[in-house]
Amino acid sequence: MNRASLFSGILIGLGATGYLALGGIPGAVIFAFGLISVVLFGVPLYTGKAGVTNDIPGLVKIWFFNIIGCALLGLLVWSLGGASVERAQDMVAGRIAQGPWRSFLRAVGCGLIIDIAVWLYKNKGSILPILFGVPLFIVCGFYHSIADVTYLVAAMKWDPALLWYYPLIVLGNYVGCNVRRVTLPASF
Repeated sequence: MNRASLFSGILIGLGATGYLALGGIPGAVIFAFGLISVVLFGVPLYTGKAGVTNDIPGLVKIWFFNIIGCALLGLLVWSLGGASVERAQDMVAGRIAQGPWRSFLRAVGCGLIIDIAVWLYKNKGSILPILFGVPLFIVCGFYHSIADVTYLVAAMKWDPALLWYYPLIVLGNYVGCNVRRVTLPASF
């Protein structure tokens, strides 16, 4: 599972890297490559598992290896420099400026969309919810805790606010990923 979780992080990091390179709607659509690849390979992603498991230690392990994979892509972006690094720096500054409560809420929205998209793929067999869901969370300004590691590392600007910001994003994604499970009957 460790290698698969690492690979999943790399895939999400590739999507985030594409978003940094293009930005806007085209970048948001390109980002979907990451999550589509995750579900087609069947590798574990924190936001894909958070709404379907009660195994918290296992989920933490997935998260840990996911962020290592994304950090590797962030290092790649940072080492190449250029406009993608500047975009990452702007994104990180904007995220921190949101403050704790808004950051948490933006992460809840992302978790909800990702959980629904992955659940629909697994239960209906279509990648369309992912193809539309990923750009949806991006254009809504929602935060994905795994992809954000790519942006954080690519920016290479550390701020003490990250000590509250990032854990709230992880928690917000977890809450959002569990909205479907808590509100819908088990038969769904």
